[in-house]
Amino acid sequence: MARKKAALDFEQSLSELQALVERLESGELPLEESLSAFEQGIRLTRDCQSALTQAEQKVQILLERDGELEEAPFEAGDA
Repeated sequence: MARKKAALDFEQSLSELQALVERLESGELPLEESLSAFEQGIRLTRDCQSALTQAEQKVQILLERDGELEEAPFEAGDA
């Protein structure tokens, strides 16, 4: 259950970040709102990066065999 929650949090954060970028790119926000949106975007970016780093670490652990890391190519069709 925690794994699904983390995935949803990542997806939600990414969606919010995309919406913020669109609002900022529109150029219609006043300066104060733009700064606030930018700060929120930085927080969301850090949250997403952290989630991706954790996922990468989990993948490396799953690929580890006999104390050595076995790198394998990722193919989007494999699920």
